[in-house]
Amino acid sequence: MPLRRKMSLFSLVMLTLSAIIGSGWLFGAGMAAQIAGPAAIISWLLGALVIGLIAMNYIELGTMFPTSGGMSQYAAFSHGPLLGFVAGWANWLSLLTIIPIEAVAAVQYMSSWPWAWANWTRGFLRAGNVTNEGLVIVFLFILAFTLLNFWSVKLLTRFTSFVSVFKLVIPTLTIIVLVITGFEPQNFAHIGGFMPYGSSAIFSATTAAGIIFSYNAFQTTINMGNEIEHPERNILWGIVIAFGISTVIYTLLQVAFIGAVPGGSLVHGWHGVNFQSPFADIAILLNLGWLSTLLYLDAFVSPFGTGVSFVATTSRALAAMTGTKHMPTKLGEVNRKYQTPRRAMVVNLFLGVVLVAGFRNWGTLSNVISTSTLIAYLTGPVTVSSLRRQAPELVRPFRLHAAQWWSPLAYVLASLAIYWAKWPTTVEVFGVIALGLIFYVYYEIRRPSGWQSLRASLRGGRWLLAEMVWLTLMSVVGSHQFGGSGWLSYPLDFVGVILGSLACYYLGVHDAYESDSLDIARSLNRRVVEKE
Repeated sequence: MPLRRKMSLFSLVMLTLSAIIGSGWLFGAGMAAQIAGPAAIISWLLGALVIGLIAMNYIELGTMFPTSGGMSQYAAFSHGPLLGFVAGWANWLSLLTIIPIEAVAAVQYMSSWPWAWANWTRGFLRAGNVTNEGLVIVFLFILAFTLLNFWSVKLLTRFTSFVSVFKLVIPTLTIIVLVITGFEPQNFAHIGGFMPYGSSAIFSATTAAGIIFSYNAFQTTINMGNEIEHPERNILWGIVIAFGISTVIYTLLQVAFIGAVPGGSLVHGWHGVNFQSPFADIAILLNLGWLSTLLYLDAFVSPFGTGVSFVATTSRALAAMTGTKHMPTKLGEVNRKYQTPRRAMVVNLFLGVVLVAGFRNWGTLSNVISTSTLIAYLTGPVTVSSLRRQAPELVRPFRLHAAQWWSPLAYVLASLAIYWAKWPTTVEVFGVIALGLIFYVYYEIRRPSGWQSLRASLRGGRWLLAEMVWLTLMSVVGSHQFGGSGWLSYPLDFVGVILGSLACYYLGVHDAYESDSLDIARSLNRRVVEKE
């Protein structure tokens, strides 16, 4: 049987870029400016800091354990199957939501096509929400995303490498053209100043405007695992290169957007800026018809590339969750010929349609994704620190320097970003994640030693439960700026989140225990040893 072709570093960078630069650039800058004004520039840099620090923890884990869908398994290695399942469920839920949100982005841009022949697309969106007619188009997009993944990694890498080049050119061209033709420096200080809505709006925009969502796609690299050439080296560089390029592009896009908004659109301040298709609408206002046409074209290409990438990531995340036998094992089966988890892809296809039927606009979906993703990310820094104590002998091709400082900092920043999502989004996402426990308990108690094993694994997951309870409490009593009752004013609410989260972090490190999952981790780590 011939060896499967694996991803080179170039293909990996292109795949990750294709995932990161998706619908976030089409809508994020507009939403962030509406929330925070010109200070939204800081929001993009803050989002990059939060996700960048989290990514460094996962790079250590990804290079230690090169396996497909790894993000759904790491927590189990240090804290047993219950925490592993919860982390995997939260991560899978966030990935699953990305597939329909990319389709929604394309449909939203379609609904604002300015050409007479395209009047039939007007019915795709009403009051900012996708209509039933638009839902049919969303389904066709999701189906296309899935089919491109159905016939092997080779087809996927060829497609994403081509799309990624296009996705880099259009945002870069947009930045250059807007700065040259329509840039108004007074926009950064004239309308309410650089920070018209206070510093709290900077933090709010980081989660609510889809900034965290936009950067989230670094995990595409982690989840490809053993499908990468030299994962012990290329996982690190794939993420660093793609993440660095994306941060520069997103930040400059925000600068260009703020400077290009016509003065007449700011009569009601930045809160009054509400473009349906932000960059395309600005291009039309500036009489740049050719640029608006390119942007409408990219509104197909960018979401399409990201959607295709995340079908691959999401199917592998779901397949990986079946490893502990707390989900139907058939979902983890890989097609022998094409080496893709086809059953998992089909399940994700239909669940994606169900999700978009319930959450019919880009903003709501991006907030749900950001919050559930961050909950899953909380486990990464705890797992890194725990495995340093539990299994110091494991090979670490990339070792996070000064992890005793960077890991708790990454954890605290992730906790704060969850809080920034505002009440009641926090508790709504916590509730959906709790639903996953039904699957876990059902499969666990069917085992001969089910109840005993369940009790043993509860300790490994109690810190995350404490974290969610604490963040829920803080969301209720926190400042009005983040949807709370105002019992704790801003920024004292941040102090409360930080202190409680640090306590949960150190409880998590303390509660790590050696389960059968750690034996799986050692087995995966031996693959790294053999390649050295």
